Amino acid sequence: MKLNKKYNVIDLFVGCGGLLEGFLEAGCYHTVAAVDWDKESCINLRNRLKHKWGYNNADSIVKHFDIQRTEELFKGWCDDKEYNYGHGLDCEVEKVGALDLIVGGPPCQAYSIAGRIRDANGMHDDYRNYLFEAYLKVVKRYRPKAVIFENVQGICSASPGGLPIIDRIENAFNNIGYEVVSNIPKNALIDFSDYGVPQNRKRIILVGLSRAVFGDKCKGTINQLYNELLPAYHVKNKSTVREYISDLPPLHPAENDYKYNGKKFSHLPHKTGFPNHAPRYHNRRDIELFEVLARDVETKTFKYRSADSLKKLYVQRTGKTSNVHKYYVLRWDEQSNTIPAHLLKDGLRHIHPDPKQARSITVREAARLQTFSDDYMFISSQTENYKMIGNAVPPLFSRYLALAFDELLSDSL
Repeated sequence: MKLNKKYNVIDLFVGCGGLLEGFLEAGCYHTVAAVDWDKESCINLRNRLKHKWGYNNADSIVKHFDIQRTEELFKGWCDDKEYNYGHGLDCEVEKVGALDLIVGGPPCQAYSIAGRIRDANGMHDDYRNYLFEAYLKVVKRYRPKAVIFENVQGICSASPGGLPIIDRIENAFNNIGYEVVSNIPKNALIDFSDYGVPQNRKRIILVGLSRAVFGDKCKGTINQLYNELLPAYHVKNKSTVREYISDLPPLHPAENDYKYNGKKFSHLPHKTGFPNHAPRYHNRRDIELFEVLARDVETKTFKYRSADSLKKLYVQRTGKTSNVHKYYVLRWDEQSNTIPAHLLKDGLRHIHPDPKQARSITVREAARLQTFSDDYMFISSQTENYKMIGNAVPPLFSRYLALAFDELLSDSL
């Protein structure tokens, strides 16, 4: 671990900054700019950069803008109904002279297998399939030494327009002078639980190195990153749900629903002293169901272990049918299932393992399972907080990636 210098970084599709958080924790990276078109994510990231990381210019460098409008993103924009005004990336890059790294990943919904199942046309027509092209335009303009492109595992099987998206991405990087690893589905698929993240979460982490900078060392250096530098941070024992959320104050069902400050609650207490650890409202039917399901797991009865049994239970309780089962109870001594942005809609697949609490996980519990520290204050609505946490890269993995990259850059340049 060398930490020789501060590397200049731009983060695209930054969200609330999970990837960026880990890089800042590593201590060897300087945020030149961060871009996202989601307003609430930008509000939270600005707050984090100001109060945790001391970026007095956070309002300027966190750019709430549509990356597809690349010329304005480069040069600046004004009098925009949605995005107001802002300095372009050119201005920020000029201040530092050159970029070392561009990181980020386009919104993953169009690449996810779940998203394609839900969409009538398999998301072939979704504009998000081509957001990587805007990402590449930024890379082509600023020519960083290296790039990191993150996305869901489903990108390996997505074929919008009949052509595999992973082949398009690989060819596009090659065409602008960046070498990427061969056989992406095999070599670039990372299981974050191997790095201590208490969650079953696999993502494509695609690294590209500039041929102009690394020359004939590109292939060897990339292979070193995937085969030696990153795996050096593997944990011996995977982290569990218990390790990450069992110490948080319990939230138990109230005898009756009640209101506090105009908001409806089903669980007590409504305030716990922990940031973002407020109970989500559940109707009585779901509370009873959560207790039954969590008790089934706790007692190892496993009456509702199979997908078919869970589908039948859903029909019995709601009168509705579903092609996929809706319920899942977290296991104390295992990893959580993937924390998704879908948590904004309901928590049926993220039921707390304690049957006495009979609820889904809170924003803070989701954040912990994503390895955000408790001092990251999510300041938007509960719904928006769930969404941005689910979309984030776990900062714990990101920090290891940042440290591995520091070794790579220090040893190779």
